[in-house]
Amino acid sequence: MSGLLLNFRNTVILSLVLALIMIIGFGVHAPGGFDAIFFQAVLRWIHVVAGILWIGLLYYFNFVQMRKMPEIPAEMKPAVSKFIAPEALFWFRWAALVTMLAGLAIAGIRGYTVQALSLGLAGNAPGTGVDVHYTLLGMGMWLGLIMGLNVWGIIWPNQKIALGIKEADADAKAKAAKIAALASRTNLLLSLPMLTAMTMSQTIFG
Repeated sequence: MSGLLLNFRNTVILSLVLALIMIIGFGVHAPGGFDAIFFQAVLRWIHVVAGILWIGLLYYFNFVQMRKMPEIPAEMKPAVSKFIAPEALFWFRWAALVTMLAGLAIAGIRGYTVQALSLGLAGNAPGTGVDVHYTLLGMGMWLGLIMGLNVWGIIWPNQKIALGIKEADADAKAKAAKIAALASRTNLLLSLPMLTAMTMSQTIFG
């Protein structure tokens, strides 16, 4: 057992297999079987798993790596910048993309994309006014989209320069590192309001 758990790939594969068994179990015993509600639940599972990986790595970068890097001796910093950071950024950016796509897919299937992205101002029945539920949920969706676009449009392009993945001189690397750090801190700032909107909305309004 210890040999299995010490192998990252095998541990993840086994975890996915166990999750798949449970997912099939939910489908078999769900009132509607493997219907649209079941596949919506699968999408929500993907959304949550990818979101945990994305935000978990965001918090790792901000709570640990960015804070402790100045204290690391210069000769040890390449271990982080050459090996740990690029690997973490790989999972970080792709988890962000999957989280966004799965979230938008859920909104599309449930039919509230327009209401949420318009913050409750559009897509409602005539005369019903603003739907505060979609205002609050939409705020979370917009914050998540801004954070995801920030990852792909600002953080990753500048991290490639800062980490030497893309060739640049020392001044360009320093500038890119600062921009990436500010963008990451922006996502940290937006993360708690985003998570508040998502979790509170789902719990209170369903």
